[in-house]
Amino acid sequence: MIELESIEKTYQSQEVTTRVLRGISFRIEDGEYVAVMGPSGSGKTTLLNILGCLDKPTAGHYRFEGTDMVNLDDNDLSRIRNRKIGFVFQLFHLLERTSSLKNVMLPLLYAEKYPEDADQRARKALEEVGLSQRILYKPNELSGGEQQRVAIARALINNPSLILADEPTGNLDSRSGAEVLAVFQRLHEQGRTIVLVTHDRSVAEHAGRILELSDGLIVREEKIARPRDARAEAASQAAAEEDR
Repeated sequence: MIELESIEKTYQSQEVTTRVLRGISFRIEDGEYVAVMGPSGSGKTTLLNILGCLDKPTAGHYRFEGTDMVNLDDNDLSRIRNRKIGFVFQLFHLLERTSSLKNVMLPLLYAEKYPEDADQRARKALEEVGLSQRILYKPNELSGGEQQRVAIARALINNPSLILADEPTGNLDSRSGAEVLAVFQRLHEQGRTIVLVTHDRSVAEHAGRILELSDGLIVREEKIARPRDARAEAASQAAAEEDR
């Protein structure tokens, strides 16, 4: 599904040149769950922006489903983002005065033709993340974990082939974080391709493979033989809280 070949990204500010990515190459197969780790400033967010067609590399090739993204114009990239890529961020980016249902439907406003089944699709997406009883709740009526699950449902509304998650548990407590990771686990089991960026080793170990970045380079790649079971962890934490 994804192939990066010698990807570089350089930013120019007046007379200062900053090399953020220094020649990154890797592949991600359809249906893989991959975590990208690295300290602040290692290039994780820049890499995610390139994978999500939000930015273009300075050099190299990025092929997504066989198409080289480097050769596409902004309109083509925008269409691919809307149809094929779902984004989940550390900050939930929900409209505060809008219901969960309406928040999930937002990406459909950018479709070439607004779908007649928009309401049904949004309800199904919320059901997928376990929030079928919260469809009319506004963000301030939801916990942090529930808000992030609304954001995941929003990412699913166009049935994307790729889900990109940038520190999705960064603003959550341990139980809410486990619940969100359990959602990603279910999506992966359904065949979704997921790339998750994190600085937390315990979060990364829920994926099947870890790519470690440092100074704009992949310095280590690790396959996880037995990924952590987020559903079991969420159930264990919920039971522990009930016993208190």
